[in-house]
Amino acid sequence: MVGAATLAQPIAAQSTIRGEASMSTSSRGLPSLKITDVRVIVTCPGRNYVVVKVITSEPGLYGVGDATLNGRELAVATTLEKHIAPLLIGRDPEAVEDIWQYLYRGSYWRGGPVQMTALAGVDLALWDIKGKRAGMPVYQLLGGRTRRGALCYTHANGADFAEVEDQVRHAMERGFKVVRAQVAIPGLEGTYGVSSSTRAGEPALQTPANGLPSTELFEPGPYMRTVPKLFAYLRTKLGDEIELLHDAHERLAPVEAARFAKELEPYHLFYLEDPLRPEYKESFRLIREHSTTPIAMGELFNTLWDCVPLIKEQLIDYIRCDLGHIGAITNARKVAALAEAFQVKTAWHGPADIGPPTHAANVHVDISIPNFGVQEMVFFPEITQEVIPGAPEFKDGYMVVRDVPGLGTDVNEELAKKYPYQRAYLPTARRRDGSVQDW
Repeated sequence: MVGAATLAQPIAAQSTIRGEASMSTSSRGLPSLKITDVRVIVTCPGRNYVVVKVITSEPGLYGVGDATLNGRELAVATTLEKHIAPLLIGRDPEAVEDIWQYLYRGSYWRGGPVQMTALAGVDLALWDIKGKRAGMPVYQLLGGRTRRGALCYTHANGADFAEVEDQVRHAMERGFKVVRAQVAIPGLEGTYGVSSSTRAGEPALQTPANGLPSTELFEPGPYMRTVPKLFAYLRTKLGDEIELLHDAHERLAPVEAARFAKELEPYHLFYLEDPLRPEYKESFRLIREHSTTPIAMGELFNTLWDCVPLIKEQLIDYIRCDLGHIGAITNARKVAALAEAFQVKTAWHGPADIGPPTHAANVHVDISIPNFGVQEMVFFPEITQEVIPGAPEFKDGYMVVRDVPGLGTDVNEELAKKYPYQRAYLPTARRRDGSVQDW
């Protein structure tokens, strides 16, 4: 149990909460279904994950969701156990929209990454239950296929241009048609997206020996001078067939981002990702006025309403929310529908710090909507797949999900106990003068 008795214990955590029925309905003539247990499992098979398991009154019928918020896992686990789980017991798990609205609006204190990630874990588990009970993959419940698979991209990085080129070529050999390219910036200690790890994706984020977050050094000048040269080099060496993109990770000022996007125009990026902080949506007008480089934004958004200004004014080309941090499928399908009306495509966040259920949900949504763009993906290590099986599969540049009822993912609770939670933080960043910089 992730409660007062065990939160401090460095073990995989599990909570079981029971209560009286508060809502009961029938569905399609089937016996009334109720939520009977909610389990919160915190485990670290390679990195920390928070898994939500919702158990129903129908023997053997349960749903599995992912509620992982990198660096704040225990905050989400506590929110689930102490505040959300008691509200679910006895409710009809097929009333997905009603439960979503109740948890989001009923708390009064709505939104924010912790609460929305907790809500996402529940939402994924409920869609998993609905698919299993219907005997259909979730994408069928969302309207069926619009494509065979989800075009996806991996990450290529290096200490210099030649190493990045090698990584891109390796990705191309594996079948990738889209690759994100990042390079170390000379003179700066640590660079976002550049890691010595052979795993594609975000760093493993092991906490330094002092138990505090690591600190990277960032300066916009060297960064903005280096990256356009990287893409000039890559286009010269690789040609125009491979699609390339780059992540600025919300670190630029508006005028810097406008100049940066303009200087990248000759290299025809698939898109420039997250050039500005999420608080300043009006500043995207400056980028749009000065550049035709496609723009993607939304990794740090938590709600549909965060997305509205950028989509409605067509200031971005791709919306890239994280399903695990915006309330999962129920909210993502609304974001996608809004984006469709304004010719904006989706590019959901898909790093290593969200679990297989969220990655599966990404693809279920991807292959069921008309305005899908591209999907970020990672390859999970073997131990993660043993503890939380069912991640989407990579096939010749595309992600696919298995045609099984629900999301197709699960959790091995007993094995999860063998991999206890390990405190870890996202890195931080500072400027040369010592002031705080957005990481």
